[in-house]
Amino acid sequence: MVNDVTVVQDGRRVYLDKQSPTAYRALVATADAVRATAAEAGLDRVLVELVNLRVSQINGCASCLDVHTRAALRAGETTRRLGVLPAWRDTELFTPRERAALALAEATTDPADSLAQERAYGLAREVLDDDEISAVIWVAITINAFNRVSILSRHPVRDVRA
Repeated sequence: MVNDVTVVQDGRRVYLDKQSPTAYRALVATADAVRATAAEAGLDRVLVELVNLRVSQINGCASCLDVHTRAALRAGETTRRLGVLPAWRDTELFTPRERAALALAEATTDPADSLAQERAYGLAREVLDDDEISAVIWVAITINAFNRVSILSRHPVRDVRA
């Protein structure tokens, strides 16, 4: 019997960003445009990084978690809130705007759950305007794309203490 799963024998993956630099640069340009869109919509950097982190947690992207944890801390986020981010619904540490953005980010990351989408949109409509809703969804779409590039490339997270 032949196994349908072929393991990469040498353990190496293609670094998609290096193998297809034009496509990767286009993704980076998209991220730059989305960052500008978020700023124009009035989303602060902490909220954007919370969305980046929550999506990266859901997807299990170690590389993006590393990058965006550091970015969130530089933007002024606290370690306490970062520590409870996976359980944001069970705390009082996040504002209504942040909660709406996190719900939208989760619904964007798992678009097959239409009930969660409707709930997230309902929550967002209470506290975010159309520009903010659009920006949050674009942030989530973009970090989802970067998560897939990093996960499939197996981008390493190295210990910088050494």
